[in-house]
Amino acid sequence: MAAKTAKTSTKKRSISPPPEVPKPLTLEERAQKLDERLQAADPDFQRQYHEALDMSWIYHDSALEGTVYTQEELRMALDPNAVVVPESSLQPICDEIRRHREALEFVRDFALRKRLPVTLDVVKKIYLIFHPEEGDIKTVKYRKDIPQHRLYFHEYAAPDKIPAKVRQVVDWLNDPETRKARSALRIASRAHYDLLRVFPFTTDSGKVARLLMNMLLLRAGLPPSIVHSTERQRYYEALKGSSAMMNQIVVEAMENNLASVEKLLDGYESRRGAR
Repeated sequence: MAAKTAKTSTKKRSISPPPEVPKPLTLEERAQKLDERLQAADPDFQRQYHEALDMSWIYHDSALEGTVYTQEELRMALDPNAVVVPESSLQPICDEIRRHREALEFVRDFALRKRLPVTLDVVKKIYLIFHPEEGDIKTVKYRKDIPQHRLYFHEYAAPDKIPAKVRQVVDWLNDPETRKARSALRIASRAHYDLLRVFPFTTDSGKVARLLMNMLLLRAGLPPSIVHSTERQRYYEALKGSSAMMNQIVVEAMENNLASVEKLLDGYESRRGAR
């Protein structure tokens, strides 16, 4: 008789599902968590952070335009206790830096007033902060020639086309269809790209365009995108290229800035926890 095959009973093992991988935080969520962590920090740390942020922002934004300030110049200009500049030759530099900080403060304040529309006058106001000698909103003038800029090599708008093209940028910003089809980040990046390609002012068009972009980002609950000075050549190449190339630079700058602040807070919280 054939041997019977022994039957072995096997118990089915219950396989537990793999743990869910947490979704990466969005840029907005990362910015919100950072803000909460900053609010929980002591006042001295917050003050030092905001001072360092302004210095970094002004340094890199100016370096993109070819003006490189020293740390001493930045500290002297931004020191709230410095009433008199020790050397008269440094006065113009300090004035430039202080106007830049004033422009940052204007952008931050305007970003909080979300019901106020972004108009042509807002663009002109940012420019006027850098150039108060231009008078007021009614008297500020667009450029009248094609500048031979040593950094920007894209094709500028013809002077007689500037008013219409700047208005197109502002109208596009305020068009409900724009907000339906694009994220706040893409809108801000594109507005900056389009305005800078127009190059409306003889000087500081780059600063104005980037501040407009960051105003829109802050208003949308996003952190500022501060393009690092080491990215200058890539930034100009993107300006000659497509808005998609520029958007990538803007996103990378924002992510790098967030990572830098996260690392700073990690170190601060670690030291505080060790006390």
